[in-house]
Amino acid sequence: MTLTPLSAISPIDGRYRNVTASLAAYFSEFALIKYRVYVEVEYFIALCEHPLPQLQQFNSALFPDLRRVYQNFTEADAESIKTIEKTTNHDVKAVEYFIKQKFDDLGLQEYKEFIHFGLTSQDINNTAIPYSFKLALQEVYYPALTELVDTLKGYAQDWKSVPLLAHTHGQPASPTRLGKEIEVFIERIENQLQLLQTVPYSAKFGGATGNFNAHNVAYPTIDWTSFGNNFVNNILGLTRSQRTTQIEHYDNFAAHCDALKRINNIIMDLDRDMWSYISMNYFKQKIKAGEVGSSAMPHKVNPIDFENSEGNVGLANALFEHLAAKLPISRLQRDLTDSTVLRNIGVPVAHTLIAIKSTIKGLNKLLLNEAAIQQDLEDNWAVVAEAIQTVLRRENYPNPYEALKDLTRTNQQINAQTMANFIDTLQVSNEVKVELKQITPSSYTGV
Repeated sequence: MTLTPLSAISPIDGRYRNVTASLAAYFSEFALIKYRVYVEVEYFIALCEHPLPQLQQFNSALFPDLRRVYQNFTEADAESIKTIEKTTNHDVKAVEYFIKQKFDDLGLQEYKEFIHFGLTSQDINNTAIPYSFKLALQEVYYPALTELVDTLKGYAQDWKSVPLLAHTHGQPASPTRLGKEIEVFIERIENQLQLLQTVPYSAKFGGATGNFNAHNVAYPTIDWTSFGNNFVNNILGLTRSQRTTQIEHYDNFAAHCDALKRINNIIMDLDRDMWSYISMNYFKQKIKAGEVGSSAMPHKVNPIDFENSEGNVGLANALFEHLAAKLPISRLQRDLTDSTVLRNIGVPVAHTLIAIKSTIKGLNKLLLNEAAIQQDLEDNWAVVAEAIQTVLRRENYPNPYEALKDLTRTNQQINAQTMANFIDTLQVSNEVKVELKQITPSSYTGV
């Protein structure tokens, strides 16, 4: 069977390929190979610029030719590396041999042994993967999240004056404003996004056990720590971990996963609130010609986008939790369990992207049903009891809470007239009675 969106095992490469395709440039096998080539080439150039004695005569005018190896990297190049890997049974070694072939093509045979000089495979993996992860967040994830926040900001402005019956414990509670309730999610996402952006993209670079053993034995007078810091921090734009084993310890990557998970939880919370508001008829949904909501019930217009988002958030967070828990743990100086796990970094990011796009789609379908919102407020006059008893406290009225409790906790319908009649019985001034009668479920919305 030919691999297509119809034959893909994973829905992120199948059903949702149109949403997740942009992530292939960062998390596919092709992308991993390409970024390995990128690190290897830039490392060789950095050795030339240091310079090592044997590379002092390397013509820097050839650097653009070397960089074109990864800049013009094609699927055919990736296939060539996979063919080499069939012999080496080692993916990073296959990349090294591929670049050596390119050096042959450029007539640079005498410099080939300085490709991958002194390195172990994890010096390449633990720089290439955080580099691609960083780019994916910057170029795909952050723009998608910004689109979500901007959509929410538009609704917060549109609905800033719409009174809304709040529900605590699922029961009618002190009214709020719909725009403010949207602003809650905006603030939460922006706060967690700020925390996410403070976490460094850490990378390991230091040889077989992190000590530059091979580098140092060959060139003991060179400050390899400074070289490594400059290469990782300034050339790759990552943050080099100073004390490592053979691999990056992934503590900061775990922090990325935890931060992404927290943002996802906020999105899930938003999904569930929107779903609930739709079920309460506070929102209707735009109808698209030709679409159906149920195979059996023609009337259905289901909040499927919010449900889709919630499901994908759950999948993403399960994987983020595993990545954050597993990757920082490795036996002694290194075991191989991180290797296969690292290849799945793009999977929770993809499910997260699907979730964000689904939430945006659901939000864009919303139609405010102000009549239903207003009717719910009118049907719940009991919620102004808090306001009345608080004003009575101000007036030093005896036992105001208990008086309102006796009025409202009877399972009887409380309406405007009920409340007005109650206010008339209070032993307070006429000015206070007028003040109390001006309090309605629609006006009692705070600041």
